[in-house]
Amino acid sequence: MPNIKSVKKDVIRSRKRHERNIAAKSHIKTLIKKARTAIDAKQETVVVAELVTAAISATDRAAKRGIIHKNAAARRKSRLVKRQNAVAAAA
Repeated sequence: MPNIKSVKKDVIRSRKRHERNIAAKSHIKTLIKKARTAIDAKQETVVVAELVTAAISATDRAAKRGIIHKNAAARRKSRLVKRQNAVAAAA
């Protein structure tokens, strides 16, 4: 643990941000997983569309805040929509 007061504050601030970022990443993963399972289970298109929209929205918010890289966000969204469109085209 550091001795200087400002560095102690920096450490605390860093830990808080780290926890917030981890929570946001976990939330994104959960939403993407829910959307994927709905797509693979071939649920109603309305339900799938809502889940995909929620996952994309959370991914965009995380990218905007710098939690994940913008290209990583684009890649995740692209893969999700690609899977959704493939299942829709097959049905």
